[in-house]
Amino acid sequence: CSTSHALHLCSGENMLFGMGNPLLDISAVVDKDFLDKFGLKPNDQILAEDKHEALFEEIVKRNKVEYHAGGSTQNSVKIAQWMIQKPYKVATFFGCIGTDHFGEILKKKAEEAHVDAHYYEQNEKPTGTCAACITGDNRSLVANLAAANCYKKEKHLDLDSNWELVKKAKVYYIAGFFLTVSPESILKVAKHASENDKIFCMNLSAPFISQFFKEPLMKVMPYVDILFGNETEAATFAKEMGFETDDIAEIAKKTQNLPKENTKRQRMVVFTQGKDDTVATVGERVTMFPVLDIDQNNIVDTNGAGDAFVGGFLSALVQEQVLEECIRAGHYAANVIIRRVGCTFPEKPDFH
Repeated sequence: CSTSHALHLCSGENMLFGMGNPLLDISAVVDKDFLDKFGLKPNDQILAEDKHEALFEEIVKRNKVEYHAGGSTQNSVKIAQWMIQKPYKVATFFGCIGTDHFGEILKKKAEEAHVDAHYYEQNEKPTGTCAACITGDNRSLVANLAAANCYKKEKHLDLDSNWELVKKAKVYYIAGFFLTVSPESILKVAKHASENDKIFCMNLSAPFISQFFKEPLMKVMPYVDILFGNETEAATFAKEMGFETDDIAEIAKKTQNLPKENTKRQRMVVFTQGKDDTVATVGERVTMFPVLDIDQNNIVDTNGAGDAFVGGFLSALVQEQVLEECIRAGHYAANVIIRRVGCTFPEKPDFH
């Protein structure tokens, strides 16, 4: 492939591997009454319970409802692929869908994004959905995992043809959300990365992960080379871990120092804070990286901003760029995404 001056190594097919919950996002602008009716916080991510059944019925009836391919990890690998452009299929994605119309949409959208998606398809549960309830520049996400929750290691990840794709990668990314589905799949991939000195990345994803899925999270943590999260998730994680600090730089440092299997790579911790500086551990120091300025009026929808940041970051990481460049790419991607509804993007990036 063409040698770009900045790249030591051209990114080949299947170099970036992602695994997670493939969901169809159903997004609509709602009002405070709607949030109150279903007991939602304006800016949160939760798993749907029985009481939210009516929410899904109501949100699809609202005017201006939009359907977009979603799911946190899938969003991130798509954005990474978009940033890289060519070759196609640098990004691989595994997850479970249903044999239904929504599943077909996800397959079509992955193909359009040039992601090499290999879904485990089953017909017991329908394809998962995520209601994105937008108020101003807040978004409250309610995920109904359905099929996404049916991913099975032995039925998909362990198959030789699929595992070969895993082995091809040099960078791995799995959002914390997948800990609720298949921790054993995550561990298999994480151990492979660690044993082969490849890069395994994870995301704290949502406060409820640290609160209610702390055990599987901490089982994977020794294999995590790069940990992402936002300020709320970082604070919740610190509380659950008994760090006894709410200083984000301090939390990043303490998280970096948690036990690690592959000692050849020092763990890197990256916390985004919306419009405030992104915090990252650089060697022994913690550094702040300011985000790109944006006029409040240009923010359409912050849904997907965190996923986009990770996607941009991964696109530079796969191309073996330094941390500063990875963060710059992450900030660029997030800045593009918040100007649009859902985690969608223009045809080509304008990033140099």
